[in-house]
Amino acid sequence: MPGSHPHPFTNLNEETALRTILEGTATVTGERFFEALVENLAKALDTHAAWVTEYFPDSRRLKALAFYLDGTFLENWEMDIANTPCEHVIEQARLIHFPDNLLNLFPIDPDIIGMKAASYMGLPLTDSVGNILGHLAVMDTRPMPAEPRVQTIFRIFASRASAELQRLQAESATREREQKLRRFLDSAMDAIIELDEELRVTRINPAAEKVFQCKATHLFGKNFSHSLPQKDSEKLRLLIQDLNTKPVGQRSLWISGGFKALRTDGSEFPAEATLSQFHMEGRVYYTLILRNVNERLEAEQKIRSLTIETEFLKEELHELQHFGEILGNSPALMRVIRDIQQVADTEATVLITGETGTGKEVMARAIHANSRRHDHPFIKVNCAAIPATLIESEFFGHEQGAFTGATKKREGRFTLANSGTIFLDEIGELPLDLQGKLLRVLQEGEFEPVGSSQTKKVNVRVLAATNRDLQKEAQEGIFREDLYYRLNVFPIPLPPLRERGEDVVLLANTFVQHFVQRIGRTVAPLSPDALRRLTAYHWPGNVRELQNVIERAVITAKNGQLNLDRALPGVEERRSSPHKPLKHESPTSIRTLQELQDLERQNILLALEQSSWKVSGEQGAAKLLGMNASTLASRMKALGITRVK
Repeated sequence: MPGSHPHPFTNLNEETALRTILEGTATVTGERFFEALVENLAKALDTHAAWVTEYFPDSRRLKALAFYLDGTFLENWEMDIANTPCEHVIEQARLIHFPDNLLNLFPIDPDIIGMKAASYMGLPLTDSVGNILGHLAVMDTRPMPAEPRVQTIFRIFASRASAELQRLQAESATREREQKLRRFLDSAMDAIIELDEELRVTRINPAAEKVFQCKATHLFGKNFSHSLPQKDSEKLRLLIQDLNTKPVGQRSLWISGGFKALRTDGSEFPAEATLSQFHMEGRVYYTLILRNVNERLEAEQKIRSLTIETEFLKEELHELQHFGEILGNSPALMRVIRDIQQVADTEATVLITGETGTGKEVMARAIHANSRRHDHPFIKVNCAAIPATLIESEFFGHEQGAFTGATKKREGRFTLANSGTIFLDEIGELPLDLQGKLLRVLQEGEFEPVGSSQTKKVNVRVLAATNRDLQKEAQEGIFREDLYYRLNVFPIPLPPLRERGEDVVLLANTFVQHFVQRIGRTVAPLSPDALRRLTAYHWPGNVRELQNVIERAVITAKNGQLNLDRALPGVEERRSSPHKPLKHESPTSIRTLQELQDLERQNILLALEQSSWKVSGEQGAAKLLGMNASTLASRMKALGITRVK
């Protein structure tokens, strides 16, 4: 029966046991040391099991560094110390010995039950200040009497185990610190270069590899002075001399003005810099941290460009006043919409022509919105609104100091429109000397900012608009003929409002709704008489004039009725001469659109007959009707009026 014979270590030869354990552990370290220790300890003391553990106080658990049981090693053994003999070792921080009756003392310990253990002895592993690191223990199926010689051997090897465990933990902590330092250096955005006392490169981080455009091995061991121009190399040498005069602990400085550094291909880049000194193993080292200023300057320039673009967009949104939709269904407008649908998805340059106020910008935006560039900027330039001395800078940008008042670099509209669309409104106002530079952008996609010799490339679609006859001006030498033909790839003439029939009514009602909501007033819908007056008016200012008239009518509304008398001062209903009454017409009857067109046709025919069909001039029909000759010609065409010979 177990326990019927004395335990073998009552007759232990202390010298033999020490030699066995010492020889078994003398040549190994780390995990293999712990395995050798418990294996030789179990053999020397002739115990059923021996193990050494590491203690984790937060979870109150022990994890085996090595566990030797019946000639084999248990893998991944760990336990909660509650209600175990090991708990006494950890809590009391001293040698604990249970010579017998272990099952009765710890009836729920699964390891004791599984081994049918009778005795136990354990000793804590501590560091120099008494912190519990783990423990060393043996257990047997036989009683283990108290034996001072065994306890002495136990303490000797517990001390060795404690020293090895501290060494391993120190190594682990060192590796962890090195890994953290490496991650810190590798993740830094600034270039970090470590130099020895001779300024040879001993370490660089990935950011330094990137900024110098080379692998770390290319710089290791080389004098860093070769990576600086002569002037900055001398500056670094003087800074190090100055650094050495500072008190220990204060040997770091910000380098005013930074450095110019040299990449491996010989190109320079400006860098802000800091320099510090440290000692390691009796040697002096320097840490140089460089930040490529070009990246910051580029980021600042991008912010400035985005800010300028935002301001442009705000201005454009303010000018649009929510009237960005193309409203109308007249045949004349439908022809324009078909043209837009055909050209929008191409890269063709478009020249939009028409009288003032016909909606040239609205059409340009419609082309951009339906193009493949719709996700990119739409930049508008009003060539008539920019002084001639500044228009080149507005188009192409300028460098700092390029001219008086150029206090900082500025991007031009073509740069902001890159990958998108630029709309050149009032293109006929462009000075002749700048027309050639615009032609170059259209043909080559390149230009030089004012004050710069560097050529910039852009990919921009150009839409232009004018209310002038550019073909005539090109023939007269007022406008470059080659630029005209380059712009006039796809012309879109916009009809004046007077040629759009009932579109006037649709636009007027839309404008009324908008201004009523914006101003916060309640007015009655446009009356038949108001619609008649609006339709009869010839609208020299086109859609823009109609918009302004409706806004005035809403502002001056009386008793909920629009005030067209104030909005259309001095408007007469084209009664230049008597006309034949229309069928069923009475002085107060409402006229239909067809009736109004018949009335206008009769009035024009009467004027033509009185002027012997002379349209322009002092005695012409246009003079009698009080309209421009070109307007009269347009109305004659729209109404189908021709002279029958």
